[in-house]
Amino acid sequence: MKPAEFYQRDRLWQPPALTPDYKTSVARSPRLAMLSLQGSLSEITGPTFGHNDIDPIDNDLLRNYAKTGDPVGERIIVHGRVLDENGRGVPGTLVEVWQANASGRYRHKKDTYLGALDPNFGGCGRTLTDADGYYFFRTIKPGAYPWRNWVNNWRPAHIHVSVFGTAFSQRLITQMYFEGDPLIAKCPIVATIPDPRAIDQLIAPLDMNAAIPLDCLAYKFDIVLRGRRSTLFENRLEGN
Repeated sequence: MKPAEFYQRDRLWQPPALTPDYKTSVARSPRLAMLSLQGSLSEITGPTFGHNDIDPIDNDLLRNYAKTGDPVGERIIVHGRVLDENGRGVPGTLVEVWQANASGRYRHKKDTYLGALDPNFGGCGRTLTDADGYYFFRTIKPGAYPWRNWVNNWRPAHIHVSVFGTAFSQRLITQMYFEGDPLIAKCPIVATIPDPRAIDQLIAPLDMNAAIPLDCLAYKFDIVLRGRRSTLFENRLEGN
């Protein structure tokens, strides 16, 4: 029996590739209409990573790069579940994050912002979801930083999130924002998203129930993936 195809992307939900107010999209966007190709067997079933590559502290950004002590900044927990579009937890999924430090500086040679580098903070981590699709990270709340889109644009505090499904064609990359940040509404990148409901799903609410007293606050960020077709029609692959 052939494997079922993945759900199609809803292009009305996603921002368009070309959004001139987000200036770098002008050079990055395709000039010709994109082609829709049917997923091949290797794209649907191909492996993505080795489960043995995960270190026990890879999800602890307070410790996984520390040299002489804890990193500087507001300590937080980011946690949630990876769900399919039927609300079921997705187990064994690789979740990766990367972010700026508390001063808004990335540990990258091309980041020239004057914010200070933190010798004890690397800014990246990864973990696998458990049997219920649950994941969590300990980290530092990232700082906002300026960028030359318009004269005085600032990116709101955010964490980049990558999720791998069962194959390479199922990789999702997104950004998580923090509840109450006034810069979200002023960000040209966020403004490219056409549906306000989609923006709301990128904002992690404060979760005091998961906070640790006298230690750290917590933010809850559930990640909803598209599932596989359980019922196929005559113009799709046969099988379930």
